[in-house]
Amino acid sequence: MSADKDLISVQQARDLVEAAHRAQAEVARFDQAKIDRICEAMAKAAIRESPRVASLAVEETGYGIPADKQEKNRFAAEDVWNYFKNLRTVGVVSETKDVVEIASPRGVVAGIIPSTNPTSTAIFKILIALKSRNAVVLSPHPSASRCINETARNMRDAGVKEGLPADAIGCMTTATIEGTEALMKHKLTAVILATGGIGLVRAAYSSGKPAFGVGPGNVPVLIERTADVPKAVQDILTGKCFDNGTICASEQAIVVDAPIEMAVREQFKLQGSHFLSASEADQLAKIVVTSQRTLNPMVVGKSVEAIAKMAGISAPPGTRCLIADVSGVGRDFPLSMEKLSPILAFYV
Repeated sequence: MSADKDLISVQQARDLVEAAHRAQAEVARFDQAKIDRICEAMAKAAIRESPRVASLAVEETGYGIPADKQEKNRFAAEDVWNYFKNLRTVGVVSETKDVVEIASPRGVVAGIIPSTNPTSTAIFKILIALKSRNAVVLSPHPSASRCINETARNMRDAGVKEGLPADAIGCMTTATIEGTEALMKHKLTAVILATGGIGLVRAAYSSGKPAFGVGPGNVPVLIERTADVPKAVQDILTGKCFDNGTICASEQAIVVDAPIEMAVREQFKLQGSHFLSASEADQLAKIVVTSQRTLNPMVVGKSVEAIAKMAGISAPPGTRCLIADVSGVGRDFPLSMEKLSPILAFYV
């Protein structure tokens, strides 16, 4: 059965890339006004459907918070789009005495979409591909296939009404590792936009194609002795708790300047964090990592309550974030890894 699914996925990747390549030949001839009308329509459709696909993403993956995913969708479809909507992407885009710069589309973009930020990532990759007169084929994470396909369908329908060939936006419905590799390595794939785990990003960079990869973050944040401690703690918790910590750019570890350690601890407590005892931290570490020392997907994007229950520990009602004192980094210190959940490592 698995082999059959792989074969289906590989064939689907081939079919979608070939169809997208034919569609892109038409898109490449569009003028700036038409491209902009198509992208504007798709951006508006993405905003309109944002609440629905945000809820669908949480329902399908079990990761995050619907209201926060809706905000990520809005950011991709409105703020990101508004940032580059007036950028010229057709014909001569700049000219000096010595240099004339002419925009040239690449062809078919392979967009690899993660489960942690599925709909928002699909939105902006579709917009940046089409704005530059490329076609795009998405490979969704298998656990987020439905919400990603729905996002692509919604934007495709809006684009088609403005003259976009339907095959210019493709999305795999059966995505496997083999199918994703076939998509990235296809002779008609021109460039890869890969968002996901380290293995996937490495595969993109090893595909022989130009690739832009975004992998794990594991972000540390230093609170230096001259910092405004209440503001620093507020900002850290805002970033960490947004969408239950699913953004790879969110804070994973706090490094505190020794003279202000107690003030920082007090502020975290006042702002809804719970410091774990050594034994509780050990219990938490057992469910955060797998036996292979990789992140346990069961904790990703989950609430404090759900994680505490899994670990068999207690936290006060209303706790926003769990914090564990950690004395080192690396494989022997599981909580030093990227956790993608409302859990922080604390260093002094």
